[in-house]
Amino acid sequence: MDLKSNEPFWMIKNGIINSYPSLHENKECEILVIGGGITGSLIAHQCISDGKNTILIDKREIANGSSSATTSMLQYEIDVPLFKLSEMIGKAGAELCYKACSDAIDQLEKICIQIKSKAGFRKKQSLYFASFKKDISWLQKEYEARKEAGFGVKWLEEKEIETKFKIPTSHGGILSEQGASVDAFQLVHELLAFNVRKGLQVFDKTEMKSVKYHKGKNIVTLSSGATIIANKIVYCVGYESTSLIKEKFVDLLSTFAIVSEVDEKLTNAYKDVLLWNTDEPYLYMRTTDDHRMLIGGEDEEFYKPELRDSLITKKSKILTKKFERNFPSFEFREDFSWAGTFGSTKDGLPYIGEHQDFKNSYFVLGFGGNGITFSVTGMEMLSYWLQKKKHPLDKYFSFGR
Repeated sequence: MDLKSNEPFWMIKNGIINSYPSLHENKECEILVIGGGITGSLIAHQCISDGKNTILIDKREIANGSSSATTSMLQYEIDVPLFKLSEMIGKAGAELCYKACSDAIDQLEKICIQIKSKAGFRKKQSLYFASFKKDISWLQKEYEARKEAGFGVKWLEEKEIETKFKIPTSHGGILSEQGASVDAFQLVHELLAFNVRKGLQVFDKTEMKSVKYHKGKNIVTLSSGATIIANKIVYCVGYESTSLIKEKFVDLLSTFAIVSEVDEKLTNAYKDVLLWNTDEPYLYMRTTDDHRMLIGGEDEEFYKPELRDSLITKKSKILTKKFERNFPSFEFREDFSWAGTFGSTKDGLPYIGEHQDFKNSYFVLGFGGNGITFSVTGMEMLSYWLQKKKHPLDKYFSFGR
């Protein structure tokens, strides 16, 4: 599956950071991580931290799937509002999921410090504003739910938002203290380079073709004909999991993004805040560490890469117009545009855990707008499982829930 189109900004900005060999000889390991994006790199980091002999493979070049197309907004807010999620899975479970995402942002900051990352991790506030008057009542209900759960939130009236953020189109909103952004493409390469020095083996352009289970082991045959014998497999393959798992468990969507030319006046005004609204699909914005504004949205059902790609020009114009309507004080000059594929689940939660059709294996699939923070949570969950311990989030992220 083609998960992105054109060349996303992050790949052009960073160029070729590291290159890895393909695998043509037989190997054995304790943990085989399949997928070399942000999820796989974080999971491999956890495995190495836990002292596991680990191999990571990817059928593409490293970070060339969804991780090169992500907008990398790090939020504790899940695509399903807290008050609605509470109705779906219970108040305690919903708050646990939200708090896990909040904790994941802090954990990712610690990881970036640990590996001396230069991927531009930056803590930010997050403003979620009402696009229409009809959204005020439920957004205030969401504010109360978050406040009761102990999150650092403040309700802002429309005049406050216009004065502080120069957004005259809002009808009020929630300002959260917890949020961040990062260059996920660069971070993937940094994580892998850090862990290669500690024993991680990484192979790109190395595709899994089949898996057989024999005496508690996984025997993985690769496209090169070589095999990897692993005690456990961790599938970090994102939306391509739909080609592995029989049942339908996620809806694939096309999403579109544009990034501006360097504009310090614009980005200095918003460098410390993530911005998103109640449109359906919602519009979301953030600054980059090289003084550009990144805008994403205009999601629609995914059919095939060719159709998605043909819409980039049209969607870019719509995103630009939406920016100009909401931020009339500034001009947006588009420099790059691209499209990617992501997934939406019925409850906004990921699928992280075991699947009955895959022995000695785990899936870490961080769907929705919280893919990166869910993946950080997946690190802790995997560590629990490898110690034969249950995790409090198991039942909320499980298949068949």
